[in-house]
Amino acid sequence: MSVDRSLKVKGALSRHRNVLSRAERIENLKGEDRWAEGDAVTGLPKVAHRKSHSGRKSAEPAKTEAQQEETPQPKSES
Repeated sequence: MSVDRSLKVKGALSRHRNVLSRAERIENLKGEDRWAEGDAVTGLPKVAHRKSHSGRKSAEPAKTEAQQEETPQPKSES
């Protein structure tokens, strides 16, 4: 049986996944102080797991004050 190509890449398993394993959910709950040793491992509450978009560029780059000053204003002819 061949190995899936996603498993051949070094960082394939470290990417964002939508579903967490039970151990990962318990780890997150411990960090939020919502789970303690001795609690049942079945019927765990939901854990928010969001992907961050920190590297996303905005659609229109904001003009700085220097760029706005350089832009010539149309002169009115009166």
